[in-house]
Amino acid sequence: MLMYEMKFIKCIFIRKVLQHILSYGSVLFILFVLCSCQEQEDVIINDTKIIAHCGFWNTSGSARNSISSLINAQNLGVYGSEFDVMVTSDGVPIINHDNSIEGKIVRNTAYEPFKDSKLENGEPLPTLEEYLTVGGKNRNLKLILEIKSSSKNDTNIIVGIVNKFGLAEQVEYLSFSLDVCLEIHRLKPAAKVSYLKGDLPPVKVKEFGLTGISYDYNILLNNMHWIKEAKELGLTTNVWIVNTPKLMNTFIREGIDFITTDYPTLWE
Repeated sequence: MLMYEMKFIKCIFIRKVLQHILSYGSVLFILFVLCSCQEQEDVIINDTKIIAHCGFWNTSGSARNSISSLINAQNLGVYGSEFDVMVTSDGVPIINHDNSIEGKIVRNTAYEPFKDSKLENGEPLPTLEEYLTVGGKNRNLKLILEIKSSSKNDTNIIVGIVNKFGLAEQVEYLSFSLDVCLEIHRLKPAAKVSYLKGDLPPVKVKEFGLTGISYDYNILLNNMHWIKEAKELGLTTNVWIVNTPKLMNTFIREGIDFITTDYPTLWE
């Protein structure tokens, strides 16, 4: 009789242990599902607008700062296509992000060696004039032009070409250089000019006569009050480069005006 009682007690113990394990496993499963949902959350749709970083390049057959990435952004219907402009030593603005191409420093090199340069998808390296020729065909897409130089002379060349193409109202300017931003404002007081460096509070940007702040997301995460302050001052607010729905939603809830991203299709 004692043996049967022991077996019975043992079975109850084993059953309790199994129930505990299954219960713990269920909790883990629920936590896994919740975490997965958090990672896959949809982007909130409101008045925030999307800017494609270096164009909509993150798709088959395209490349950063390419003509195809510009056309892709036009077809996608986002607010704007951001692109980077550098000026060669002989005064030719080209669309390129880095300081050098194939080992040659752009600002110290004439345009001739770059004429046959190819982007990673095989497209020719575009000049600013080639880019604007295509960009001007769709006036619904804003051309978000970042000047990578700190030279006022380069700024004059770039703004002059934009004016020559009659795209002053379609082009919006960005720069890390405060001097460049101020030079654009001097040349075109009505131009939209946003400061990129992130070392100035909105009130200072406003005092300089600029129209917006465009700051790295880490800077704004540490200064979220700047978004509200900027908007109260009449400045536009942009955050870059935001590539996850979770981070997008964080800034959307704060009322950010624009989000610059490598993944503009997350907005769809």
